[in-house]
Amino acid sequence: MRPSRILTAVLSATLLATTAPAFAQSRDHFSVCWSIYAGWMPWSYADASGILDKWADKYGIDIDLVQVNDYIESINQYTSGNVDGCAMTNMDALTLPAASGVDSTALIVNDYSDGNDGIVLKGSDNLADIKGRQVNLVQFSVSHYFLARALETVGLTERDVETVNTSDADMVAIYPDDQTQAIVTWNPQLSAIADMDDANVVFTSHQLPAEILDMMVVNTDTLADNPDFGRALVGAWYEVMDKVAAGDEDALGQMAEAAGTDLRGYKNQLAATHLYTDPAEAASLMQGQGLLTTMQRVAEFSYQHGLLGEMAPNASFIGIETPQGVYGDESNIRLRFDPTYTQDYIASQP
Repeated sequence: MRPSRILTAVLSATLLATTAPAFAQSRDHFSVCWSIYAGWMPWSYADASGILDKWADKYGIDIDLVQVNDYIESINQYTSGNVDGCAMTNMDALTLPAASGVDSTALIVNDYSDGNDGIVLKGSDNLADIKGRQVNLVQFSVSHYFLARALETVGLTERDVETVNTSDADMVAIYPDDQTQAIVTWNPQLSAIADMDDANVVFTSHQLPAEILDMMVVNTDTLADNPDFGRALVGAWYEVMDKVAAGDEDALGQMAEAAGTDLRGYKNQLAATHLYTDPAEAASLMQGQGLLTTMQRVAEFSYQHGLLGEMAPNASFIGIETPQGVYGDESNIRLRFDPTYTQDYIASQP
């Protein structure tokens, strides 16, 4: 479970006032933070198993992996320059550090939600029947973006529904209430609600492949000055992915325990998470035109909901760079997708 996944509509004045790029220079000690979510549990295993230390030692550096219990707080720590990297979604990378002026690079695309997010209706198994209903969700979140994209598939817009801001922690408890008509949420809440009476899962993120991306994001200047930092992170990640791909139950069991579940429960979470265990597949995603199209959609949604900051005059205010080109202002690039470290890792393998 990703504890919050909240895209805050308005960044705090304190964060904006104190935000500064991480101190970029050649150095040998780095820190990276993460929070509990199915697709990020391999970082926990990389740390506990010594795999991360092994790759850091290979390049003569140290990398501290820090777990932060609150997802948004982990991103705030990164945005404020207190850590060099952080696990976050593609949308949060745009609306938090990038929107705050921190030049950030998506070093690794870990996975995408492949059914972990869903829309549940009462009294109907047809998404189109959501029209006119109140919809409980975490406003200005990935769930909110997911709803907007789902509505497009049946010719509806957000104007056709009434969103009700609801904590993710309350979703399961409120579903049985008579006044609850529709819910947008993610696992494990989604699975719990789906097992309830009159719960119809009418749309999932499986129908929007490779849009809700989970990534390891690092400070661009720090990466440029310290490429071995990137090489070590990528190497450690894909060594763990080899174990996941092989179905290593010892490794998966340790990830499950760290996530607060059992092996069966964790495997169920992974079933709705498309982990990029093959580095070539991850590199292909970053190189494809589809990523640039997705990020344009994300930028447009974020601008419409005031998530790019008060100073943003339009959706293209922030430049987003991929190998296919730049969406937005080329003189204000603040989010970059760089497949070269993954490609170099592939080339180094026997």
